[in-house]
Amino acid sequence: MRPFEGKSPMKANLVVLLACVMVPALALAQEGQAPGNLNTITGVNVTGGRVEIVGSKKPNFTTFTMTDPPRLVIDISEAVFSGVKEEIAVGNGTITGIRTASYGSDESSIARVLIGYEREVETDIQASGNTLVVTTAGSGGTAVAERPGAAQGTAPAGTAPAGTAPATPGTTAEKAAVAAQTDRQQQEKAAAQSTAAAQDRQQQEKAVAQATAAAQADRQQQEKAAAQAAAAAQAEADAQRQAQARAEADRKAQEESAKGAAQQAQQAEQRRLQEERAAKEAAAAAEKKRQQDEARASAEAKKQLASEEKARRESEAQAAAAEKKRQQDEARASAEEKKRLAAEEREAKLEEARAAAEDRRREQAEARQARVAQAERPRQAPAQGDSADVSSRSKVMTLVGFRPAPSGSRVFVRTNEPVSYNVTQGNKEVVLELENTRISESNNTRSLNTSFFDTAVVSVDADPGPSRTVRVAIKLKEQVQFETRQNGNEVSIEFQSPSRR
Repeated sequence: MRPFEGKSPMKANLVVLLACVMVPALALAQEGQAPGNLNTITGVNVTGGRVEIVGSKKPNFTTFTMTDPPRLVIDISEAVFSGVKEEIAVGNGTITGIRTASYGSDESSIARVLIGYEREVETDIQASGNTLVVTTAGSGGTAVAERPGAAQGTAPAGTAPAGTAPATPGTTAEKAAVAAQTDRQQQEKAAAQSTAAAQDRQQQEKAVAQATAAAQADRQQQEKAAAQAAAAAQAEADAQRQAQARAEADRKAQEESAKGAAQQAQQAEQRRLQEERAAKEAAAAAEKKRQQDEARASAEAKKQLASEEKARRESEAQAAAAEKKRQQDEARASAEEKKRLAAEEREAKLEEARAAAEDRRREQAEARQARVAQAERPRQAPAQGDSADVSSRSKVMTLVGFRPAPSGSRVFVRTNEPVSYNVTQGNKEVVLELENTRISESNNTRSLNTSFFDTAVVSVDADPGPSRTVRVAIKLKEQVQFETRQNGNEVSIEFQSPSRR
């Protein structure tokens, strides 16, 4: 790089002024993260006179130089800085320092690197991959002011103008003429240069005015953009504060909700424990009541059993007493019956004794006649009572009896009035049926065992028969002759003794 020669100090100062105005404004855009399609500059490294600018993509750049002091400006298109300082102090004898700035946004973002040098130097700029390398190739001398003649391109005094042959010293007049001509040429050239300088100064003033207006407009736009950016940042900060406030409110609400849920869960757990405790108490009370009920029921059952046992004992005692009374009554009735039977038997014996003699004679005669008649006549058919004098009223059998006799035995039945009867004979049995008759007393249904008498009769049984009849069954030891007759209210059957057949 060579410094611009022939430039006026005013133009250089204008460039410096523009750089000083733009750099602070452009630095505002350096903050933030680069979009994914931009070249992100992550490092600016200095090694001696070598500067390496490291990015995420191959750089697309332009450069220009500035003087007073010497500087090299590198603009990298579609790029932003990340983690790179705005000012890097170097001071290694070649590079004084480095400043970085960003401006533009999105796809128009530009990353600017300004390298300041101790003196004017020549540089070599090469891109190696994603790295831009700036190397100092050499160094130039410091700027030296030139003489007017040198500035006008004329040769120094005592020398001929370029392209002319040196003059040969002549006379003094010639020397004066040559000097006058040379002086006139220099004056003309100086006048031309003054005119050109005036025109150049007018153009510079106009350029300065335009640059100043552009810088002011740019500054106003930058200030407006900065205000908008500040407003946007403020809005974003407000939005972030509001979001943080909402997040804090949400967090507090969640904490309150969680706290409420925890309280509800704790209350639910307490209610569950209370319900479990109440259920256990209810179960214990129910169990206690069940045990009390069981104890009460057991006591009542024992009491009931004791009462039933007592009632059973009392009932058994009453039944035993009743049975004893019944047995006593039966014994008393049996004794009375025995007395009655004994009395009847005595009466029968007395009656038999009274009629014994007369009956014995008659029976002996009848027996002889009967044996003769039995041998001569066929077997006797069943006897049937005469019903001519018998009423249609219901009859009552009042007595059934047995009476032994020397010639045999007699079975007799007494009724309240004469009855109609039938007598049938079977195998060792004679049956007397009393028609329209009933038994008045149950004692008359007792069986009469006569087997111990020396007669043909074994037993006599009187029982109610069908169709309101009384059936008197007479069991015999063997078949013997018998005779049936009715005398008033008594029906009797006379059986011969077995020994008299």
